[in-house]
Amino acid sequence: MFATPHAPCYRISWEEFNRTNTRVTHYLPNLTQEYKVTGLTALTTYTIQVAAMTSKGQGQLSASTISSGVPPELPGPPTNLAISNIGPRSVNLQFKPGYDGKTSISCWLVEAQIGIIGENEEWLMVQELANEPDARSLEVLDLNPYTFYRFRMRQVNIVGTSPPSQPSRKIQTLQAPPDISPANVTLRTASETSLWLRWVPLPEWEYNGNPDFVGYRIQYFKAGSKGGVLSHIIMDRLEREFTIEDLEEWTEYEVRVQAVNGIGSGPWSQAVHGRTRESVPSSGPTNVSAFATTSSSILVRWGEVQEADRNGLILGYKVVYKEKDSDTAPHFWTVEGNNSHSVQLTGLGKYVLYEIQVLAFTRIGDGRSSPPILERTLDDVPGPPVGILFPEVRTTSVRLIWQPPAQPNGIILAYQITYRKNSSNSNAATVDVLSPSVRQYTATGLKQEMVYIFRLTAQTRKGWGQAAEALVVTTEKRARPQPTSRPVVPQEEVQARRVLLSWEPGSDGLSPVRYYTVQYRELPESNWTVHSASVTHETNSYIVDRLKPFTSYQFRVKATNDIGDSEYSEESEAITTLQDTPDKAPTILSLTPHTTTSVLVRWQPPSEDRINGVLLGFRVRYRELHYDRLHSFSVRTVNSPSATWADFTSPYSIRNLTESSLTQYELDNLNKHKRYEIRLSVYNAVGEGPSCAPQEVFVGEAVPTAPPQNVVVQSSTATQLDVTWDPPPLDAQNGDIQGYKIYFWEFQLQNETERLRTLFLPELGVKLKNLTGYTTYMISVAAFNAAGDGPRSLPTRGRTQQAAPSAPSYIHFSELTTTSVNVSWGEPKQANGIIEGYRLVYEPCTPVDGVSKIVTVDVKGSSPLWMKIKDLADGVTYNFRIRAKTLTYGPEVEANITTGPGEGAPGPPGEPFISRYGSALTLHWTSGDQGRAPITRYVIEARPSDEGLWDILIKEIPKEVTSYTLNLEMLREGVTYDFRVIAVNDYGYGSPSAPSPTIS
Repeated sequence: MFATPHAPCYRISWEEFNRTNTRVTHYLPNLTQEYKVTGLTALTTYTIQVAAMTSKGQGQLSASTISSGVPPELPGPPTNLAISNIGPRSVNLQFKPGYDGKTSISCWLVEAQIGIIGENEEWLMVQELANEPDARSLEVLDLNPYTFYRFRMRQVNIVGTSPPSQPSRKIQTLQAPPDISPANVTLRTASETSLWLRWVPLPEWEYNGNPDFVGYRIQYFKAGSKGGVLSHIIMDRLEREFTIEDLEEWTEYEVRVQAVNGIGSGPWSQAVHGRTRESVPSSGPTNVSAFATTSSSILVRWGEVQEADRNGLILGYKVVYKEKDSDTAPHFWTVEGNNSHSVQLTGLGKYVLYEIQVLAFTRIGDGRSSPPILERTLDDVPGPPVGILFPEVRTTSVRLIWQPPAQPNGIILAYQITYRKNSSNSNAATVDVLSPSVRQYTATGLKQEMVYIFRLTAQTRKGWGQAAEALVVTTEKRARPQPTSRPVVPQEEVQARRVLLSWEPGSDGLSPVRYYTVQYRELPESNWTVHSASVTHETNSYIVDRLKPFTSYQFRVKATNDIGDSEYSEESEAITTLQDTPDKAPTILSLTPHTTTSVLVRWQPPSEDRINGVLLGFRVRYRELHYDRLHSFSVRTVNSPSATWADFTSPYSIRNLTESSLTQYELDNLNKHKRYEIRLSVYNAVGEGPSCAPQEVFVGEAVPTAPPQNVVVQSSTATQLDVTWDPPPLDAQNGDIQGYKIYFWEFQLQNETERLRTLFLPELGVKLKNLTGYTTYMISVAAFNAAGDGPRSLPTRGRTQQAAPSAPSYIHFSELTTTSVNVSWGEPKQANGIIEGYRLVYEPCTPVDGVSKIVTVDVKGSSPLWMKIKDLADGVTYNFRIRAKTLTYGPEVEANITTGPGEGAPGPPGEPFISRYGSALTLHWTSGDQGRAPITRYVIEARPSDEGLWDILIKEIPKEVTSYTLNLEMLREGVTYDFRVIAVNDYGYGSPSAPSPTIS
């Protein structure tokens, strides 16, 4: 013994039980962990205490009692386990200590079966309580909510650990709200008005409540805005994605997710941000105005598109204009950039009323137009009157008719007509001014057989316009013109959409040609179509436009004079227009992430007639979109509207695809975790057509492209299969595998029985429980990552082990008499193995003559499924129980039956007597009371002396007869027999007759 030390050490002391004045204390170096106590009194109980010491003082004591001279033994198990105060995460356990092994208990151990499905779950340590030998209850902590538990205890002394106690009853902890939020929350752009949200669902052990009420709540609102919080609840615990719809275009949103169950909500996930895709503006610019500046120009001005309707970055404007009430396609005047908000439309028709609209466009395309406004160009001098004809020509007079100018360029105020001999000078001309409504004029006093020139002009307030001239011959010998020569098209005058057609006129029939008509037809099958019926008579050539590129045509011409039309000319040779650049883009059908650095682009090419030549290939343009620059960008555009997409896009990269039959292409070598814009065009020998509208795709996440490998199925029990597998090959995983989906179904019953088990961890095995015994299952496994599910593995077969069968499907009784019954039963619905036989047990429900005899009969094999029981007593209710056996017996099916005639059955026939002739016996009887229904047949029972039990000998004896002849060969030699007769009606077998005299 020495003074209290300052260095770390152990303090050991011992004393006789409850006699502190006998205490002895020692201090041991801190490396010592055992000590032999000597000098004790025999057969005396001692308390021994050990504590650790440092310079700061003494630690917690550990104590034990022991009797000197009495060796300690292994303790016995605790008993009488009881459970109280069940909460979500804890219970109280009361117990009675077992045998202590003649020394004090140093520790109590609590083990539990968790999430119990069967009796064979493993026991896990869940609680230890040390240094409390007098404990009679303890609190078990850190349990999972809404989980089944069964507990057992052990006690520990210095010798060792006791066997386990008997298990407690099965309990279920209470529910609690989820403790964690869904993991790996990501948000991606889905469309102009939707975002795609994904998360990893809660694992089963985190539900903390009834799985049927577990789901997810999604909350979302515009980033930076305080109000307008929206939410959506998904009541599917396995769901891991949701598309948030009906959002505003080109808007950033903040989104978060929480798990919910039947009694509350878990914590929110970290917020994630996402922006809807850019779209086209949903309205036109405001304050559109138009002002005519000349007879052929209009100044158009407009304001901004309202901010909420821009749906992206405004890259420019288009002024859309056309003559009001005209069927022609509108014209577009494009203004690039967001700086200019006005444009001068030039080259317009004079004094024409125009319908004018303005639209804004973004990278995606054209937005909606503003409401139309009307503006008319200023007036000007008119164009020439048209359609001059001389329907009446005499030797001294002519009558001419006309139509107003095709370009009146204002309001026509008058017409002026001037005519003279073609050979004289203009001073000798006659001039007449006519009112604007006049459409014909007769000139008289002319010389016969002379050529006259007529000039006709119209007037607006701006002055006299351009004159139309026409020649006429004063003769009555006029005829229709002759056809022109065959029209020709020089190859150098052939273009993609127009050709120059020329011809030589035929004879005019002494009536000058007023105009030509040009027709064309598309080869090989098209009909003739008029291209123009007003080609001026002053020319022998004409530009035929509005043709299709790379298309074969023929042309023909006819001339028209005052008398009528010539025949059409001979058709021209076939002319093929040149190729032109394509005028339509392919349609992108889908953009699918193929690997983490590639995208599969699928498209539909434009129709052949829009390629305008021979398709040589496709051109893919692609570039990264730097959405992360948008925060600063959107601030800047307020002050600098001219900012463009170039501020946060890269230049396009281009891939040329020279195979014209392609409809898909893997665009590879892209950067991970970037959003790309992709456009597609076609090209031919002339050049490239327009690009399609841009499509966006996020690169870096692609579904696994191969299934898990080496799937192995092992039979574990009658209700469990253990499945293991290897991950898909690394180069096919396309990112981190987040889990696996295990599909399993009964062989050849996939549609009816397929089930799914999802593992939200990249584990490589699963135990499929609650299966049907002795059943073949097919199992297929698929991996999934953040992008979605990969392909399933080929199905692998496995069969559960045999188990106890279910109960036979029914018990049925027939041929019930006073002492016998025929028992039949149905096969079990689930055999769960190979049926080896059945066990039938029957006994009277109450003792017969003070005796309750239980009879057990084992039936070997799976058939027959019936048995005749003959040793029953009359008027007694029996309980029948039957169960099937595979490796072991399954549950019973049971039913009761009372022997003897039922109510309404016939009474006994008269006592039979027997007559014998040679080898034949004849039984005679008289009929008795028929009961509540007519007798349908008779039955003869026989009782051989060696068995002493009545059994049916003859079943179907017609109701009309009262005697029956038996062949003695049916009976056994040397055995005496009694016979009796039973009548049968619809209520069953009646009471038997008295026995016949015995016969041998």
